[in-house]
Amino acid sequence: MTTLTPARTRVDWPGIFFAALLTVAIVGPLLVVGTWAFTEVWRFPNVIPQQFGFRFWGQTLGRADVWNALMLSLRLTTVVTLLSAVVCLPAAYAFARMSFPGRNLLFFSFLAGHAFPKFGLLVAIAAIFLQLNLIGTFWGVVLIQLVGTLMFMIWIPVAAFQAVDRRMEEAARDVGASPLRVFWSITLPQAGPTIAAAVLLSFVGTFYETEGAWLIGAPGIRTMPVLMISYINNQMVIQYGAVLSVLLWVPSFIALMFARRVIGGGAFARGFGG
Repeated sequence: MTTLTPARTRVDWPGIFFAALLTVAIVGPLLVVGTWAFTEVWRFPNVIPQQFGFRFWGQTLGRADVWNALMLSLRLTTVVTLLSAVVCLPAAYAFARMSFPGRNLLFFSFLAGHAFPKFGLLVAIAAIFLQLNLIGTFWGVVLIQLVGTLMFMIWIPVAAFQAVDRRMEEAARDVGASPLRVFWSITLPQAGPTIAAAVLLSFVGTFYETEGAWLIGAPGIRTMPVLMISYINNQMVIQYGAVLSVLLWVPSFIALMFARRVIGGGAFARGFGG
């Protein structure tokens, strides 16, 4: 009687090597910054800090400008994300479902802003904002950051609306459902996970946006990333920048937890209503 031996599983050593290398390249700097945030003394050539503590946390969090910048960044990011959703999601639906003159040209124009050096575009916009008295104002920064969300909030939702099963929509219309009911009960649940991902990308990207906030907002508007840059330039103490960096990680961490809980692993395949 012949027995079959199970086939030996082949180990993909090159894949494991490159995965480990990528992990080190991404996680390594984060670990170093996180360590510096809780370090009081770390002198070369020691591999491990000589003294840990929270002294620099107290000094950083005790500054009123840090809390003002954090609250301002959160307020700006929330306003920009909501405005982007209100403006871009109906436009994305129109691009996905309607045909009109100049559709393709207008659609690709939203990508044009990312096809050229960003700082040059910001300088040109700043010249216009200067004439409109928007330099150094809250709404000037909102508008410049809104430009940066267009690709996320148009291109990604367009793909989401195009991927919705039209047969389900037609079946609902055949049994008497109104267009609004079809959109609310069928279209939106299927496109929802991808739209949620676009909103999260816009929120996180806006929170960390620096060039537009600095060029348009200075000197009156100082967001958290702008404050961190000035903080490091004015005081060459690594711990100050490390503490602010850790604080900047908090919104991303919350967004990732939200994405895991609400969007889920298989949500893109089945939609919210699956």
